[in-house]
Amino acid sequence: MHPVQLSTDVALGVAIPSRNARGRIARLGPVIDSVLANHGYPPVIENLLAEALTLTALLGSLLKEPEGQLTLQAQTEGGIIDLMVCDYLGGELRGYVRHDPGRLADAPKEPTLKELFGKGYLAITFDQPVAKERYQGIVPLEGKNLGEAAQSYFAQSEQIPSLVRLAATKSGDHWLAGGLLLQHLPEGEEGRERLHTRLDHPDWPHVAILGGSVKAEELTDSELPLDDLVWRLFHEEEEVRTLPGIGLRRGCRCDPDYVRSVIARFPAEEREAMVGDDGVIRVDCAFCSSSFAIEPGELA
Repeated sequence: MHPVQLSTDVALGVAIPSRNARGRIARLGPVIDSVLANHGYPPVIENLLAEALTLTALLGSLLKEPEGQLTLQAQTEGGIIDLMVCDYLGGELRGYVRHDPGRLADAPKEPTLKELFGKGYLAITFDQPVAKERYQGIVPLEGKNLGEAAQSYFAQSEQIPSLVRLAATKSGDHWLAGGLLLQHLPEGEEGRERLHTRLDHPDWPHVAILGGSVKAEELTDSELPLDDLVWRLFHEEEEVRTLPGIGLRRGCRCDPDYVRSVIARFPAEEREAMVGDDGVIRVDCAFCSSSFAIEPGELA
C-alpha cells in the first residue's frame, strides 16, 4: 500500500500528549473541484461549501470506525441559504447547498454568516454502526464564519475546549481549502509518529494560541506538507505526534439500481404520477447533479 501524500486531499491526525490535546489538520484541492464541478454555484457559495467540506473532513476523520459516517447540516430560516449538507464516509466527501440566487445577488460582496443563514442551526451527526452509537448535537449558527460556528458547537454541545480554523481560496479554476481542529481532552490521545520532544508542560490555552497563529495561506499552500505545518506550529512543544494520513476523495452513493429499488416500493398509482411528459421517471441527485431516467417498465 502506497503511503498517503500529505499535501492535498488528506486529513492528518495530531496529538500533543503532554497537553492532553488532539486534533486534525486537513487540506483539500481536487476533491473540492470535483464536488463543485456540476453545480455552477456563484463564488460566495463555492467558498462556503469548500470550507464546509474541509470542516466535514476534520470531523469525519475523528471517527474510529471505518464504517462511521459524519453528517454536517445547516438548516436556516430567513437566510439566503435554505439548506447546506455535507457528509463523510470512509474518506469520501460530498456536499451541496440550496440557496436563493436572487437574494444572493442583492447581498453584499462578502455576506456575513447571519446574512447567509438567517436564523440558522448547525447539526452535526456522528453515526458509528458497528458500535451502534449515534449522536447528534444542534446549536445556533453563530459567529463571524463557519469556523467560529463549529467552535460554538463544541463549546455548547460537547463542552470540549476547541479551536477551529478554516480557509479557502481559488487560483484560476481550482480551489484549495485547509483547516485545523484542536481539542483539549482530559485523557489526551496517543499518536504514532513522534515529531519532536522537549521538557516542559504547557497548558491548553498555550496550545490554542499556537494553533490560532496558523495563517490562511499556510492552510491553503499545497506545497507545504501538513506534517511540516504541524512542526512549524508546535516544534517547541514537549512532544508532538502525527497519526497516519487519511486520503480524501469525492464520493456520491447514488446508484441507478438502488434508485430503482426505492421507486419500486411505491404503490403503482404513485409511480404513475411520477412519470413525466417524456414517459420516464426522472430522479435527480442533489449531491452530484446526476439525473437518472427510469423506464416505468423496469419497475414491474
